[in-house]
Amino acid sequence: MTKLAMRYFGDPVLRTVSDPIPEDKIGDDTYRTLVADMLETMDAYGGVGLAANQVGVTKRVFVYDCEGDRGHILNPTWEAVGEETQTGGEGCLSIPDVGGTVTRAETVRVTGVTVYGEPVDRTVSGLLARCVQHETDHLDGVLFIQHLSKEERKQAMAAIRNAEWFNQ
Repeated sequence: MTKLAMRYFGDPVLRTVSDPIPEDKIGDDTYRTLVADMLETMDAYGGVGLAANQVGVTKRVFVYDCEGDRGHILNPTWEAVGEETQTGGEGCLSIPDVGGTVTRAETVRVTGVTVYGEPVDRTVSGLLARCVQHETDHLDGVLFIQHLSKEERKQAMAAIRNAEWFNQ
């Protein structure tokens, strides 16, 4: 396994919509290795989720480790279950030390497949639901700061402009 290089705010890959993984490629060693490397990278950076484009790969896959629930999903899609929402703090490994308040669905149904071709069809709530929505946003080229209020987004952008990692 390998710790992959993180991509940071300003890198165009973070605004790129990721391509689906073709069905005939799902079991390939390439994607098994990618998932293993992404899990190692997420752990090294102390995250609860990581989308492939955050490490420069524009394919629809993300990994997660939320409250003891650890895994990955290829070609994920989700839909809200019910109308209840959760509002809370969010951050991102690709925008270090910047956070904000985001409202998301409380419960979602997520579908996709594993690297072993096993179907994924789960209904999840709380932190894992937030993670699913956040990571799928990444795969769609959307960053969490786009969900912030105008005032919080302004503060986040000021913090980014002043961040040491951004000015390198």
